Amino acid sequence: MVRQTGGVSVASSDERAVARPVLTDAVELARTALVQLQEGGVGDYLGVTSEDACAATHRFVADLPGYRGWQWAVVVAADPEADHATVSELALLPGPDALVAPEWIPWDQRIRPGDLSAGDLLAPPAGDPRLVPGYVATGDPEIDEAALELGLGRKQVMSLEGRVDAAERWHDGDYGPDSEMAKAAPSTCGLCGFYLPLAGSLHASFGVCGNEMAADGHVVDATYGCGAHSDTLLPSGAGSPQFAAYDDGAVEMVERAVAETENEPEAAAEVTEAEESASTS
Repeated sequence: MVRQTGGVSVASSDERAVARPVLTDAVELARTALVQLQEGGVGDYLGVTSEDACAATHRFVADLPGYRGWQWAVVVAADPEADHATVSELALLPGPDALVAPEWIPWDQRIRPGDLSAGDLLAPPAGDPRLVPGYVATGDPEIDEAALELGLGRKQVMSLEGRVDAAERWHDGDYGPDSEMAKAAPSTCGLCGFYLPLAGSLHASFGVCGNEMAADGHVVDATYGCGAHSDTLLPSGAGSPQFAAYDDGAVEMVERAVAETENEPEAAAEVTEAEESASTS
């Protein structure tokens, strides 16, 4: 059996020329060939399409687990002078609604930002346009140390194309001027005390945020901003109140004992008699 995704036509009969009767009438021949294959799952007949004057393809539903929407294709052939057809090829092919695997993409094209984890190695592609040769050591300590201080001690440095690509990515990202945070900010990062400008050609446009309560450690556009700007002023009335609010729920309700309530008239009478005796004396 041949299982493949191409090679045999699965076009509908109205898309191809009508085959010769000796080819179109070979339905049972095609079904018998599939049954003898002993793969099972030979379902309803779907039709025939002409490949050329000497060949046609009969198609059947493939009732196989995991092959929903697939079709059995049997190519039959006959010489122009022949009075009977013979089986040329058998194949299991995806139909219009078949579930097939996506087109394979090489791993170096599938990897995306954020996929790199601890221990992974990712080398730049050969001839990466983002990199150009840097300073090559001369062996003279004084020259090499001076070059290192100027940032020339690397074998490769970013090219103009690489810098432009990074600048566009940062400008259009979450820390660029078009983000919702930046639109609501009172000022821009370029005027913030927490802003640490980058060196080199990107110095004027980008820097790193040094505020742990904001975009700490991220490269931000100079025109980006947030509410944690160093010049941010709190509105009047902000802060904690001078006195704590009175809590009604903190009042404890206590029921007086019944005995105390019943003895209250007698106690009042005794107090009155004592006052009268003191006044007459």
